[in-house]
Amino acid sequence: MLLVLPGCGGGSRAKVAKMEAAQVNTIGVNAFLWRAALETAGFAPLLTADSAGGVIITDWYANPANPGERVKLTIAILDQDLRADALRVSASRQTSQGGNWVDAPVQAATVQKLEDIILTKARDLRRQAMSRG
Repeated sequence: MLLVLPGCGGGSRAKVAKMEAAQVNTIGVNAFLWRAALETAGFAPLLTADSAGGVIITDWYANPANPGERVKLTIAILDQDLRADALRVSASRQTSQGGNWVDAPVQAATVQKLEDIILTKARDLRRQAMSRG
């Protein structure tokens, strides 16, 4: 097990920076955030996945356990760094009323939870990559 403390062993920090830069530049956005976002949104069919622009848009998804409600996600990765402010998730929700889909509010906590899941997955992916390097 390798433990790297900030401020100690500058060579390790340079190695991490090189590894992260190499992974980021191949797709235009932070590779760990990108992969984590794709995995998190994987429950819904994808409409758009633009790795150069960092945008993932799902199609409408209705949970079979609750077919009267559907959701659609837009995930934007805004930076090449793995930071909380480099990620923006928005969700749309509709409910079925009289055979028509009607817009319904999305709780802010739902969007925050999705962002937290993506960030946690991205950090785990980075840790796994660093332990292999």
